[in-house]
Amino acid sequence: MNLKQLFYRLLLLICILGTGGKILFAQNSDSLYISPNNTSTPKQVTINNIFIVGNEKTRKNIILREMNLAENMTYNWEEFVALVTADQKKIYNLRLFTTATVTPLFVGEEQVEILVSVKERWYILPSIIFNLADRNFSEWWSNQNRDFSRVNYGIKLDHNNIGGRNEKLRVIGQVGFTQAILLNYTIPYFDKNQLHGLAAKFSYNTNKNIPIKSVGNKQYFYRNPDEDILKKTLAASLTYSFRGSFYNFHYFTAGYHNTWIHKDVIQEKPNYFTHDDQKLKYFLASYRYRHDNRDNVSYATHGTMLDASLTKYGMFGNDDIDELEFSIMASKYNKLGDKFHFATGISGSAFFSDNQPYTLVRGIGYKPDFIRGYELNVIEGQQLIAHKNSLRYEILDIAYDISDIMPIDEFSVFPIKLYLSGNFDHGYVRDANRLPLNAALINKYLLGYGLGLDLIGMYDAVFRFEYSVNNMGTGSFFVNVKAPI
Repeated sequence: MNLKQLFYRLLLLICILGTGGKILFAQNSDSLYISPNNTSTPKQVTINNIFIVGNEKTRKNIILREMNLAENMTYNWEEFVALVTADQKKIYNLRLFTTATVTPLFVGEEQVEILVSVKERWYILPSIIFNLADRNFSEWWSNQNRDFSRVNYGIKLDHNNIGGRNEKLRVIGQVGFTQAILLNYTIPYFDKNQLHGLAAKFSYNTNKNIPIKSVGNKQYFYRNPDEDILKKTLAASLTYSFRGSFYNFHYFTAGYHNTWIHKDVIQEKPNYFTHDDQKLKYFLASYRYRHDNRDNVSYATHGTMLDASLTKYGMFGNDDIDELEFSIMASKYNKLGDKFHFATGISGSAFFSDNQPYTLVRGIGYKPDFIRGYELNVIEGQQLIAHKNSLRYEILDIAYDISDIMPIDEFSVFPIKLYLSGNFDHGYVRDANRLPLNAALINKYLLGYGLGLDLIGMYDAVFRFEYSVNNMGTGSFFVNVKAPI
C-alpha cells in the first residue's frame, strides 16, 4: 500500500468515526466520489470494502440485501454510477431509515471504498387510533354530515424492525364505529439467502352500522332500532413470499373468512350474501406478483410499479362461495427536469360471475380504485378500470433540524415537500345487473380533472388537498391521505 492509498483509507476512517452513524446530506450522481485525481473519471472501478454506519439496530445483512454493489467486484464507470443511485433508493425504500446515502471514496486510481450511511427511524410506535370509518374525509364530511359516531378510536402498536431484521408486528385494539382486534406479523426472510418470507394475520371485528347497498351511486348504511351488532367478521391468513430479484416479489396466500350478519340485514337486503343465510364462510387462495422499482414507495417521482393478483374465493365443496377475481395496478413515474415529474397509473379488477356477496363488491370509490371528482360516489360492478394521471411541480423541498427542541434523535429532522399537481382521471365500471337505482354512473364513461397540493412530511406521510370537477359538472374540494398513484 503506497502513501496515497494510506491517506485515503485514513480519510475514510475519519468520515466513519466523525459521523457517529448520523450523516445527513444529499447525494447526486454529478459528484459521486472523492478522488485523488479529480480531473477525469476512470473506465472502471473495483470495490475494496463496504462500510455501513448509523445502523444501531438494523443488521448489516438487511442493508446488504438491497445492494447490487459488492466487495471485490469490478464495474465499468457508467454501471457503477447507476448502481450507486439505485442501491441508495432501495435502502431508503426499506422504510427503516429517515435518510440513506451511498458514498464512494477513492483510495486509488480505480479502487474505491463504499460508505453507506443511514439514520434510523423510531421503530416502536405506540399510537392512539382516532380515524374516520368512511372511505375518505370528503365522504364523512358531506355524505355522513360530519357524524362523530363514525369515528374509530383505540390503541395501535407497531414494531417495524424486530431484532433488527426488518420483521414487523402490528397489534390493534379498536372500538367506536368498528370494534376490532388485529394481529399481523411479517418475517421478510427466514432463510440464510434472504429469499423466502412469511406473514401471518388474524382479525376480528364487529359493526352496528353497515353499508348494505348503494343508492344513487352512494353508500346506504343500515342500523336497527335496538342498536344490535349487525355484522361479525373473523379472518385469518398465512402468506409465503419469495423475492427472486431486487424488484420482483411473489406472494402465495391461504386464508379463512367467516362473516355473520343479523337477521334484520337479510330482511332489509335479502341477497346480501346471494344466499338465504346469516353466514358466509369460505377458504381462499391467492397468488400475487409485485414489481416495484420506485424511487420512493410513499410518493414516487421516478420508476415503475406493477401489482397483479388472482384470488379464488371458495376452495372446498362446503364453502358458501365460488368466485374468481383478477386485479391489477400498474404505474409509471417520469422526471421531466429538476422540478417537474409526471405520474400515470392504471388499476382494474374483474369478477368472473355477475353476482357477488356485498362484502366482496368492488367499484370505483373503493380502495384502490377511484377517479377524482367522484370521491363522494361508489360506482359498483363486476369489472372496472381506472386511469389516473398527474403532472406535478415541486414547490418546496426542505428539511429542518429541530434537534434543539426534539430530544429524540429519530424525530430530530422535520422534512417538508410540497407539490402542485394538475390531475386528469377517467374510467369505466361494468355492472351486468344494471340496477336502476345506480343507473346514472354505471356502464358509462367517467372522468374528473382539477388541481391539487400534495404535502409530504415526516416519515413520508402524505396529505392531498384537491379541487376536482367530474363530467357530471360537479366540482368539489377534497382532502385525502396517501399518494393517489
